[in-house]
Amino acid sequence: MTTATMTSKGQITIPSAVRAALGVDSGDRLEFVEVQPGRFEIVAATHSVTALKGLIRKPAKSVTIEAMNRAIAAQGAKAR
Repeated sequence: MTTATMTSKGQITIPSAVRAALGVDSGDRLEFVEVQPGRFEIVAATHSVTALKGLIRKPAKSVTIEAMNRAIAAQGAKAR
């Protein structure tokens, strides 16, 4: 079992074996996900923006700025 010690400032050094398994390096972000009360999983949150490509389909037809402005104005008028 790999362990780490927390400093008085609440910081820990993640052991190199854990960093290697997560594929993280200096400056990368980590998420702490609570899987049950008092138990967390560490997840690397270092995906690049390009990894999101293709996640959302392209719209069937494009919308003009003018059409967007009209829709915004119409919704704003309804709210009053």
